[in-house]
This record gives sequence, structure tokens and C-alpha cells, in this order.
Amino acid sequence: MPDSMQQLYDERLKRYTTAMRNEKPDRIPIRPFVAEWTAKYAGYTIQEITHDYELAFAAARKCAADFDWDAVVGNMVYVWTGLTQAIGIKYYATPGVDLPPETAFQYKEPPEDEAFMQPDEYDRLIADPTEFLFNVWLPRVSTEVSAEGEPTSLRNNMSFLKGGMAMLSYFSSFGEQGARLKEESGTVSAIAGMLKTPFDILADKLRGYVGLVMDLHTQPDKVLKACEALMPHLCHVALAGADPEKNVPITVWMHRGGVPFVSPEQFKYYYWATMKPIIEEIWSHGHQVLFYAEGNWTAHLESFAELPEGSIIYHVDQADPIETHKVLGDRFCISGGIPNFTLSYGTPDDVRAACKRVIDGVAKDGGYIMDASAIMQDDTDTENLRALTEFTREYGVY
Repeated sequence: MPDSMQQLYDERLKRYTTAMRNEKPDRIPIRPFVAEWTAKYAGYTIQEITHDYELAFAAARKCAADFDWDAVVGNMVYVWTGLTQAIGIKYYATPGVDLPPETAFQYKEPPEDEAFMQPDEYDRLIADPTEFLFNVWLPRVSTEVSAEGEPTSLRNNMSFLKGGMAMLSYFSSFGEQGARLKEESGTVSAIAGMLKTPFDILADKLRGYVGLVMDLHTQPDKVLKACEALMPHLCHVALAGADPEKNVPITVWMHRGGVPFVSPEQFKYYYWATMKPIIEEIWSHGHQVLFYAEGNWTAHLESFAELPEGSIIYHVDQADPIETHKVLGDRFCISGGIPNFTLSYGTPDDVRAACKRVIDGVAKDGGYIMDASAIMQDDTDTENLRALTEFTREYGVY
């Protein structure tokens, strides 16, 4: 047993980083991405942890300590309504305000004719993304910010003051949360920094999925130029929040480039052509990227294999982790692959069988991190998550 929390933390950090470098640690690290489930386990409501990030932090610490995991995210319920409501953001529905108190926050995509960027506005975005986002996009997504050309107001001015204060309060608190995880339970903070692909920014926050699909047919060159214009900004944001020690990865949350959202040709020409250079640039600075591949990306595994060896960790959601490992396992660490349905509605024996299948098929030579296929919300069964943890700790020893 470790003599101190520092020693325990050092052991876990080594275990986690060794696996991420696609090597063989002493045993398989356990890094569950647990979100609203933490509230249920810690005795809070979803509304409480969404409105009060200190409660969300406390829930994450309790779960990390009680389950003795190697690494966790300081708060996986990432929308804090103190920030989103200070700015008046329209595209989040929050529990207890827009939704029932026990319903997790939701993203609200506007109708095509109310998209936050209109189809004739590509040139302005391409010319200066920052100017477009500040002067055009922000007033459209906020209930508080005055539109371009309109008189300013007290509500407009206060939204910037409140939003800045809220952002400073929230994001500064993650440093203290990481320190407390380390000091109180020897737990590693699993990720640092965030990346979204240019294509996903267009689809998620600007044109909407339907609008973007139409643009791919009516003005494809503008779509590509817009993605290219966003690339340096998104790369800068990712590196600005990265781990200065270069231990834990930046995470890219992957959405609209997978099957069935776009064709293979569209994936390569728009999504991959403007994502791959960002990953290569981040890797040139010594940072890995966790590909959180939400959905099924099996059709694109050969493209991901083009990346420099060791540059990513690939998280498996709806694909088969064993088949994924056959394509990527010689180059990259694999994580996840334990079905959320099994964790929610199966039995502990079902969970142990699923873990054994993945460990036997993927983790024999290292390079695997135990986790569910997708972020765990409040339907995850606690005893099943306990079975995943205990089985991996016992069976996943090298």
C-alpha cells in the first residue's frame, strides 16, 4: 500500500500516462467519465449540481474517493447555470428552469430559419471569425447582449460584467478541485484543455446540422473556407488550456462527422482535412488528444490511423472496441467500450462479462483505459459501476 496520498497519486499518474502512451502499466487504469450519476450517488439532485458547481465538485470528489478510481474529470456536468444565465445563453435548457429538476441539461438547436448564422454570412465569418462571433453571433445566442447597431443597455453591460466574473470564478475553481482530488484521494485529474473540430463548430453552434448539410450542397467552398478560418482559433484555445506538464490529454468531443451525419467523401474533404492538421500541430507541442468519438466512427478508423503514433487516445462509443483495436491498437491507446445500456440495465455479472471481453480482446499488451462507452448520466446503476471497478482492479493486473 502507498505510504502517502502523494505516493498513491504518483502511482496512479504513472499508470494512467503509461497506458495513454500505449504501453503496459502495472494494471489497467480506471477513468470513468461520470456526470449526473455523481449527484445520485452523493445525495444531490441534478438541479443542485447544475446550479451549484461546488456541489458538483464535492460529488465528484466523493465518488473518486469511495470508488478508488485512478482518474476522473473534476466536474463532468460541465454546464454551470450561474455562467450560462449570467450571459443569457439561449441554447441550453437547464434543470429546474427549462426542464424538470431531475432532467440533465439539454442543448437546444434552433430551427433552420433561426440559425445563429445565416447562409449568406459565410464571408464575414471567414474574414474575421472573432469579429463575427462577437458582433453577430453573441447577440443572437444571448437574451442580454444588444444586437449590432442597436443602442447598448444596462442589461447588455451587466451581462459582460456578470459573465466575466462567473467565468473567472468557475474555471479558476478547477485548479483547486484538481488539488483537492490529489490531496484527499490521490486521484488524477483526467483531462486538461478542450478542442472542437471546425466542422462541429459550424454544425453545433452556427449553422445547425440541417443548415450545414444544405450548405454542403449549395456552397461547399464556403463551408471549407469557414472551417479553415476557424482552425487557428480552435487550436489556440486547445493549447491555452493544456496541461503544462504534458501528462494528461486535451479532449476533442466529436459529433457531426461520424456515420450517418455526412458521407465518407464529405468527412474527408471537410471534417478530416481541417481536423488532422490541428491534431498534428498539438502533437508537435507534445500534447496528446483524447478522441472522444461519440457515435460510431468505424468507417473512419483508417483516416485516424494516419496520425502520428501515440498522438491520440481513441475512445470507443458505439463501435466494437475489439474491431477498433485491430485497426488502431498498434498505434494508439484505446479507452471505453463498455456499453452504457449494460451499466444501466444489466446485472453485475453482465458488466463483468463485458469488461472481460474488452480486456481480453484489447488490453493484453497494455494501451487500454477502462471506461463506459459514453458519459454516464443518472441512469447508471451504482452496483454495476462498482462491479466494473472491482472486476477491472482484480482482473486487469499485468
